[in-house]
Amino acid sequence: MARQQQQREEERAPMGAAQRRLRAVSGHLQPPTESGGVDLAANPTAGEYAHVQGYSAVLPEKLQTGKWNVYRSAKSPLKLINRFPDNPDIGTLHDNFVYAVETFRDCRYLGTRVCVDGTVGDYKWMTYGEASTSRTAIGSGLIYHGIPEGARIGLYFINRPEWTIVDHACAAYSYVSVPLYDTLGPDAVQFIVNHATVQAIFCVPQTLSTVSFNPYLNLLLSFITQMPCVRLIVVIGGDNANMPSTPTATGVEIITYSRLLSQGKMSSQSFRPPKPEDIATICYTSGTTGTPKGVVLSHGNLIANVAGSSLVIKFYPSDVYISYLPLAHIYERVNQVSVVHYGVAIGFYQGDNLKLMDDLAALRPTVFPSVPRLYNRIYAAITNAVKESGGLKERLFHAAYNAKRQAIINGRNPSPMWDRLVFNKIKARLGGRVRLMTSGASPLSADVMEFLRICFGGEVLEGYGMTETSCIISAMNIGDRLIGHVGSPNPSCEIKLVDVPEMNYTSEDEPYPRGEICVRGPTIFCGYYKDEIQTREAVDEDGWLHTGDIGLWMPGGRLKIIDRKKNIFKLAQGEYIAPEKIENVYAKCKFIAQSFIYGDSLNSSLVAVVAVEPDVLKAWAASEGIQHEDLRQLCADPRARSAVLAEMVSIGKEAQLRGFEFAKAVTLVAEPFTLENGLLTPTFKVKRPQAKAYFAKEIADMYAQLRQAEQIKPKL
Repeated sequence: MARQQQQREEERAPMGAAQRRLRAVSGHLQPPTESGGVDLAANPTAGEYAHVQGYSAVLPEKLQTGKWNVYRSAKSPLKLINRFPDNPDIGTLHDNFVYAVETFRDCRYLGTRVCVDGTVGDYKWMTYGEASTSRTAIGSGLIYHGIPEGARIGLYFINRPEWTIVDHACAAYSYVSVPLYDTLGPDAVQFIVNHATVQAIFCVPQTLSTVSFNPYLNLLLSFITQMPCVRLIVVIGGDNANMPSTPTATGVEIITYSRLLSQGKMSSQSFRPPKPEDIATICYTSGTTGTPKGVVLSHGNLIANVAGSSLVIKFYPSDVYISYLPLAHIYERVNQVSVVHYGVAIGFYQGDNLKLMDDLAALRPTVFPSVPRLYNRIYAAITNAVKESGGLKERLFHAAYNAKRQAIINGRNPSPMWDRLVFNKIKARLGGRVRLMTSGASPLSADVMEFLRICFGGEVLEGYGMTETSCIISAMNIGDRLIGHVGSPNPSCEIKLVDVPEMNYTSEDEPYPRGEICVRGPTIFCGYYKDEIQTREAVDEDGWLHTGDIGLWMPGGRLKIIDRKKNIFKLAQGEYIAPEKIENVYAKCKFIAQSFIYGDSLNSSLVAVVAVEPDVLKAWAASEGIQHEDLRQLCADPRARSAVLAEMVSIGKEAQLRGFEFAKAVTLVAEPFTLENGLLTPTFKVKRPQAKAYFAKEIADMYAQLRQAEQIKPKL
């Protein structure tokens, strides 16, 4: 044995690292086939040379360059996953649901809370088999009304079982679903409907959401004459006897969902199953500037993404999933495609975010997906409650927290005593059974991630993705205790970092390679609908999608998002600023609900506009004995501004912000940033150009104050 080891070492000695890697790759190559192609084969000695870094494997982008810069999941380093390994015949969303129905026909699938005598009660469930019957009826109903195969179908309402059923019908009968955000304004809705040539729209009469009051049907009818492509409007929850009429000249028919269901059952049609390369959906992304872009995703794109993720995250028929994140967003959409494959029960919220906690208590989910915005609120609510409890309770919480944290760091199982004494009460806020919490859409701070893991137990996983990659690009691995990163590549895609010299990010950076995150694989979208120019700008000739995000590779092959290429700006002294990174740091400030960081090349410092947490600021004012008539007056009080700025400085120091990254002045506003006032995108990102214009006076005033303070500062 020792002689064999010595022989191997002697064989390696004269060879450089690049030569050894090239030999390893050559060992995977089979002899040329008759067609002239070369296939990869498994090599028993690959483990010696594959350059596996924990959760990722590094491969060369091009053999002739010898540059090893492409990262894949260590779970599938030699092949990008595009089908479920255990079910390779599933190539479309239709195939996926057919498999689920055959496997879990009598299991609970779609649940909603029943309202009896004005009181909301327990969840009532529709089985997989029942949902399948409704799916067939809806698809058949669309054919009955003459909607042709391949037509675009609009979904203009918030999460409820009918959304999922209509989506399944689109997949079964080769229609293309086009989600319409319930919070989009009339101009954007009209643009998307006409741009995608939507022929049928499913909507509800109105929403009672606390975010907005949106009379969907009336809104559509107000500009129906400007949407000549629409032929059919289906009203969910509407009354057959009270359906409004449309001008005869439009040729639009309005019917209820229940009538379409009946018509479909009476004229049932065979499925018209799509092919994997067929378009499944066009998801319009409303960015921070410009008109919405239609991201075209095929059935193969979506199946590849969830199939790859299935190697990392497992679900079970016993799981219960809470659906409240918008189904119009790719995050929630792909989550549902994933859980359906495993027969998971999906319970829908009532449609009111203020009642979500009540829904969680009734549903008691095991899987809780969310976004940093909500996790930050949970973090702030719990930490503030602990501080206010004071005395023995506060000391007990910190003792339990520190003991559990230390156990996790040391790789030990924490004592169950701490859960019984402290954390079970916190877990009960989410129903008490959550085993998996996921976070996406924007970065989650490391402190909040650690807090969630300690307080709620189970797995807390952060992922990174975008609509153009069919959702997940990378995700944390089960059991990975390191925080502050977004995990390793989804096994269905590969990632490389491209140099951004103007920001001083390169693949040669020490200690870790840095650059713009680029993604390639079967999950990459088909292109922007009717927009070849922007498609070519996003995807290069080698098939790499350029995300605009800056990342670095941490030890173990973990990806960390550190910057944003598109939203950077330069201060007067030449320092580059990534405002979103700073806003994410300040999100932990108890006074801050939302923040907008601004700077430009004419000024040497940053300023901030902060939408305050009303209850926190009012409680602070009461403790300081500060009188105020309303929240606006309190926001204008210099003492309040000073208190908030001091807290921001403290938070910034903890996060080790550099000196020029600190906001030097702050304006407090009582009005939150919303979709209605044009300051947020539907994915709750700040629209920076609009925010700059909206707060132009406040920004100018802050810079004037800073200049005045600089002038009166004593000269040394």
